[in-house]
Amino acid sequence: MTYKEARVYLDELSKYGSVLGLDTIRGLLHELGDPQESLWFIHIAGTNGKGSVLAYTSTILSEAGYRVGRYVSPTVVSYLERIQTDGTWISEEMFAELTAQVRDAIARLEAAGKPVPTVFEAETAIAFLYFRSMECDLVVLEAGLGGALDATNIITRTVCAVFASISMDHVGVIGNTLEEIAENKAGIIKPGCSVVSAPQRPSVTDILRSRAAQYGCPFAQADPGQAEILHSDYRGIRLSYPEFGTVSTQLAGSCQADNLITALETVRTLRKLGYRISDRAVRDGAARTVWPGRFTCISRGKPLFILDGAHNEDAARRLRGSMEACFPGKRLIFIMGVFRDKDYGAVARIMCPLASVVYTVDLPDRRRGLPAGDLARAAGKYCPSVTAFPDAGTPHGSAGLSGIPKAVASALRAAGPDDVIAAFGSLSYLHRVKEAYDQITKEGGTSNDR
Repeated sequence: MTYKEARVYLDELSKYGSVLGLDTIRGLLHELGDPQESLWFIHIAGTNGKGSVLAYTSTILSEAGYRVGRYVSPTVVSYLERIQTDGTWISEEMFAELTAQVRDAIARLEAAGKPVPTVFEAETAIAFLYFRSMECDLVVLEAGLGGALDATNIITRTVCAVFASISMDHVGVIGNTLEEIAENKAGIIKPGCSVVSAPQRPSVTDILRSRAAQYGCPFAQADPGQAEILHSDYRGIRLSYPEFGTVSTQLAGSCQADNLITALETVRTLRKLGYRISDRAVRDGAARTVWPGRFTCISRGKPLFILDGAHNEDAARRLRGSMEACFPGKRLIFIMGVFRDKDYGAVARIMCPLASVVYTVDLPDRRRGLPAGDLARAAGKYCPSVTAFPDAGTPHGSAGLSGIPKAVASALRAAGPDDVIAAFGSLSYLHRVKEAYDQITKEGGTSNDR
């Protein structure tokens, strides 16, 4: 099997959709020899900030000398980005080899009349096989949807269950209220593990603390009141936190201080469990952490150009706070692309009043993406100048040329040297924005009509 064939095979599995539950992946992993039972995990759940907490934690652990696996979704730069060891992506050759093993296992399950795993379950199995083959000391594992019935929750050897910020998302799928959603995500807590939480709303903290107590798990929570912000702008943050002193990160945005201190609390917990993590590893790891698409500045020239995966109400509030704090008085130009199953009306309501101009685009994922025209109508309620750039082809952009380069070029033409452009919404399209920006600037202009 080649890498291309592996991707085609997994795309075919996508037709089975997303099914919550652990029975199918349990059967698949058992057919593969239960690779997850050879690994120890730091399991991260939450609504916003999971990826950043994962990036800090795994980079610090790698700096401390541990071999660390990472499993993340969605990805921004490359599909292979979702499976890493010490920050290095799985190779195309290894991915193809392991996909072939999973394909053969699924064929045996089908022949026995067993359910066919979803694509996420297959990808999770591939990741576990890879981490076992790499003999990882720890795997930092990002939960996909929710927690309790997410495929990643098949693991039993959890060292630490970590919770990034929990807010309203996937309503009606994992819960209808904030408390129901928190209960679902609390399902990653296992007997004997330690629990760490980001700052949360009181009702969420109560649920997490109660579940930890139920299983006799130590509980620690990051405390923003103990963090002294020494410097913060679009280039990063420097703060002081008890036990660790001054720590700097190149990740920026109003939420990153909370994400960083959550990772520091995780490190503190791991130290108590006997893991050797020096202060130098903490400082170097935090400083070297890279996580694309989270208030990422791709151009510090004129104009500034920011990418951010703000795709729900809570993330939009955080992005708005970052924009207002970092760019007071600046003229703002936005590019937006979102999934139809997100509360895009709330994102538009929070963000679009800040903008002088808004451009909307279709997403690469045609099945879930909200058409650019529909998003433009939502944004137009809050900004007087909105233009949709749908993909060329059919009305919903199922074929033809992407409108993303046109939106990027238009934003660059509209921006003055002191203005700021921000592309936000789904993480899944931000790499296309970066590619378009690089191509346009490489050509030495702001127009793609050449």
